[in-house]
This record gives sequence, C-alpha cells and structure tokens, in this order.
Amino acid sequence: MFSGSFGRTVDLMRRGMDVAVLRRNVIANNLANAETPNFKRTVVNFESELARALASERSRPPTQFLNDPRHIPFHQPRDYRTVRPRMVLDYLTTAKNNGNNVDVEEEGMLAQQNQLLYQTLATAIGAQYNLVNLVLR
Repeated sequence: MFSGSFGRTVDLMRRGMDVAVLRRNVIANNLANAETPNFKRTVVNFESELARALASERSRPPTQFLNDPRHIPFHQPRDYRTVRPRMVLDYLTTAKNNGNNVDVEEEGMLAQQNQLLYQTLATAIGAQYNLVNLVLR
C-alpha cells in the first residue's frame, strides 16, 4: 500500500496487532483449561524473532568477495515480513499437583498487558494516518 518508512511502520504495528489477537486467543484457551489435568499452557513467541530479523537488516556484513554463485555469503539479512508468530507449549513449569501449569493470576496479568499493547498499537496506527490526513489537507 505505502512504501518507505511510513509503510514499514504501519506494517510492523499491524503485525503486532495481529499477534496480540492471536495471543488473546491463546490466553483464553489457557484460562479455559486451567483445571484440566496435565494441560500445558501455550505461549506465543514473536517479538524476539522480529527483533532479530530487524537487527539482521541493520548489521553490516563482514567484507566478503563472492566470485562464484555457489559461494555462501557470511551474512544474509532476514526480511522482517517472513517472521511468523510461533505457539509453543510450556513444559518447563508446573503450577498444580495434577500436572497443569496454568496460573490464573499470571494469565490474567498477561491478558491485561496484551490488551494494553493492542490498544496502544491501534492508537499509534490512528496517529500515523492522522499525520497523512494532515499532509493531504
């Protein structure tokens, strides 16, 4: 839709909102199964992988001469648009004697954090488009 830093910024915020919706559904599933024996909670990993992809785009590769197309470059930047959220089961913690590891208070806190993140991103996207409207007037 838009190119340049505006398009990239809006795209990153939209991706963040999409992940927040996924995370909300995962947290709701965790809470729904809080009393299910041997249920393992699920977490969503996205931000750390996105940060690595963005850092790989900024880093300077070491000097390397590729004389042949079969040579493997030292540095291959990762496009941030290829980063997808991963849902991972948490097998490392236990919260109850029945093997279930869902802590209702922690999930509630994570749900509130996630909701605040979503609202902040929605406000920021609105502000970006308000700037565009201001320029177009």
